[in-house]
Amino acid sequence: MYAIVRTGGKQYRVERGQRLLVERLKAKEGAEVSLEPLLYRSEEPVLDRTGLKQVQVTAKVIEHVRGEKLRVFKFKPKRGYKRRTGHRQELTRIEVTEIVAQKARRASAGARAGAPKAQGEAPAKSAPAKRPARADAAAKPRAKPARAATGASEERAKAAAKPARTAKVAGADKAAAKPARPAKAAPKAKPGEEAEAKPSRSAKARKDKDGA
Repeated sequence: MYAIVRTGGKQYRVERGQRLLVERLKAKEGAEVSLEPLLYRSEEPVLDRTGLKQVQVTAKVIEHVRGEKLRVFKFKPKRGYKRRTGHRQELTRIEVTEIVAQKARRASAGARAGAPKAQGEAPAKSAPAKRPARADAAAKPRAKPARAATGASEERAKAAAKPARTAKVAGADKAAAKPARPAKAAPKAKPGEEAEAKPSRSAKARKDKDGA
């Protein structure tokens, strides 16, 4: 049985009784902390969120320590820039004390609840029965109030009672009433002017033949 937990942005494979160094925790020495499980493996692996909510990984804080010193050197070529610094990481040593799924706890609690009660205990009181609804109220349906006739409904009723008008083309009666205009006469010829008769094409062609 083991679990994979996450703390300080890193993941660790832990078992019961295992010690490891993790990023600094805010808990004091001797206190117990709970780690976030990402996987639990006992008989079957548990990966889903609902199953992991029932898994609990507990660890005990042993001491707070500092890691080894790291040398950091910086420089920029052709500029004369050189810097040398050091760093020691803050760490915490913990020991995993318990890896348990809450299903086992719930099963044990259910077995205790299902055990027979000791003699002399009074049985639990049953909830009082609700009163039945009145038959008279259910039998009589509620009458809906009649709606008052509005002015718009009265106008619609009057419009439906009037006889329908015969369809007429717009402007047909006016056109029938007006008399027809007389046709324009040809313009009269002025005195002293006579209309010259234009020769036809056939007469013109004969004249040309005779002249030829």
